[in-house]
Amino acid sequence: MGCSGADNNQLSADFNQSESFQVYGNCGMCKKTIEKSLAGVKGVGNVNWDKKTKQIKVDFDSLEINLAEIKSKIAAAGYDTKEVRAEESVYSSLPGCCQYDRPNDVK
Repeated sequence: MGCSGADNNQLSADFNQSESFQVYGNCGMCKKTIEKSLAGVKGVGNVNWDKKTKQIKVDFDSLEINLAEIKSKIAAAGYDTKEVRAEESVYSSLPGCCQYDRPNDVK
């Protein structure tokens, strides 16, 4: 329990779905930017991108937001997933250390 007396585990009940998927990136700055792209987004809970595996885990409320919208928000920050490719101009504006080798199989 937190200081308020509320059980902090109840917060996760607001998010009825958890998904993991690949997001391309390179470094700690990528991690910050990828995770920040979903910060404050209605319906999105915990977000964690692993630099080593290039996998992101997102907890979300599927009644508020869907997986395609989540991937579009990540792409809007300049990062590709297998299903959504970031705009070239956004990708090009990333710092040099964050410009990963873009895969050809992204739509």
